[in-house]
Amino acid sequence: MSVDNDKKTQPKILLVDDNQVVRTTLKAVLEANQFLVTTAANVAEAIHQIDTEPFDVLLSDLHMPGAGDGFTVVSAMRHKHPDAITLLFTGYPALKEAMDAILLQADEIMVKPMPIPELVALIRERLEKRGTRRASNTERVASILERDALNTIADWLSRVEHDDELTQIALSNEQRTGHLPQLIRELVQRLRVPRILGTKQASEAAVVHGKVRCSQGYSVPMIIEESRMLQVSIFQTLQTNLSVVDFSLLLIDVMTIADEVDSQLKQTIVSFTAAVSIPALA
Repeated sequence: MSVDNDKKTQPKILLVDDNQVVRTTLKAVLEANQFLVTTAANVAEAIHQIDTEPFDVLLSDLHMPGAGDGFTVVSAMRHKHPDAITLLFTGYPALKEAMDAILLQADEIMVKPMPIPELVALIRERLEKRGTRRASNTERVASILERDALNTIADWLSRVEHDDELTQIALSNEQRTGHLPQLIRELVQRLRVPRILGTKQASEAAVVHGKVRCSQGYSVPMIIEESRMLQVSIFQTLQTNLSVVDFSLLLIDVMTIADEVDSQLKQTIVSFTAAVSIPALA
């Protein structure tokens, strides 16, 4: 019982570093100093942890491979848990001097390796002096797209209805937009759990969409035009919500949107082409 109570009072640290030795060693040392430590090997894992549980401290490497970096993690932590202490490591002393002058989000940038006693003392000092920060009124792109999915679909449908080529095929609104809710959900998930741009991941909704569009009499150029309009409608939704967009992650989110929509488009066309070829083989 007392052990459980002690754990509840121990500060929770999210340790983010792509080096397994660093994660394992530093986790053990910090736990020996009465901290509860959760580790993440990359930005995607870190953002997932931030979205699913609260933390008192973020301790992250600044430079990591793949999508995003330490500042991406800091921004996510600031948005989700504004009172958390955020500390970044860098292996480049010169970079620390430059970054110290423009610290917009992290509480401190440290040069590694930093002696453990100094690190522990710094964490405890920061926790003792921690004040309550005002919660950010910004929103992640993923949250905006999830919240405004219906508006995005309505905007897309309006654009389609003004396209002479696409409206040659008579469909109900439900038939025309039936694929969009799932594609947008997949996009939101991709934004929340980033992966390296260009990474392939199957989209069941895109595959089904290709088969359906084949049965409805679409052509490949029409499918491409629909996809182009979807990107325009997504960016229109972001434009409408520009006053609350989290700009610190906007660039990587926009790149992710383009990558995911193009990936979905490719899978739709492959499925469409396969469906077209089936009658020819019969």
